[in-house]
Amino acid sequence: MTTVKPLARPRRAAPAEKTLRIAGQPGFVLHSYPHRETSLIIDVFTREHGRIGLVAKGAKRPHSALRGVLQTFQPLSLSWTGKSEIRTLTAAEWVGGLLPLEKSALLCGFYLNELLIKLIARDDPHPGLFDHYVSALNQLAHGETAPIVLRKFELSLMKETGVAADLSMCSSTGQRVVPGNSYVVDPERGARPARPSDIWPRVSGQTLLDMEREDYTGSMTQSQSKFLMRFLLAHQLGGVPLNTRQILIDLTQL
Repeated sequence: MTTVKPLARPRRAAPAEKTLRIAGQPGFVLHSYPHRETSLIIDVFTREHGRIGLVAKGAKRPHSALRGVLQTFQPLSLSWTGKSEIRTLTAAEWVGGLLPLEKSALLCGFYLNELLIKLIARDDPHPGLFDHYVSALNQLAHGETAPIVLRKFELSLMKETGVAADLSMCSSTGQRVVPGNSYVVDPERGARPARPSDIWPRVSGQTLLDMEREDYTGSMTQSQSKFLMRFLLAHQLGGVPLNTRQILIDLTQL
């Protein structure tokens, strides 16, 4: 007797991955560079998706609606599609609400952008840092003291990315720092009492307390925080120089 084998059921094709579509995301252009003949690659910082790369097709064409929109320091509403490292921009609209940066404030803005590009990984959302960025641009545009604006943003960047400890607490004792004592800040562990052999920048406990509550009215706090943040950022950058930082140092001693 011949045995009839049942017909094998056809395999169902695996469902195709849905293309990711994001619409109306608040964001800023950090940097852009040419891509092929008519397009741009833009590095953008968005509130809910962090820093991402987008290709703006046709943005370099003379009559492209994107030419006048994809400007740095301008609040945008961005839409894109795709799941690869570089996605495709589908729409960009100017939102408004911020004054343009001019003169030294413009250079400070480029410094903030360079920090974000070099210290923020792609696809790593930081909504709180995005809000700090908007606040810093607004303060610079309204002529607030640039060094203070930069110090606040630098520290918020390091805190939001998890590489800065609470400066008001001593890492070796677990106690609150003492205003009149001298400290150094270990880039990996936080503040501790200064030792004679330390080569790291020495700061007073008062400076650390002031920085933690964003009070830069004291001249000593302004001076010591500048050198402290320069040291901590250099550690996080692994020796990679910041081009805009050097220009600021040369021109305005920020």
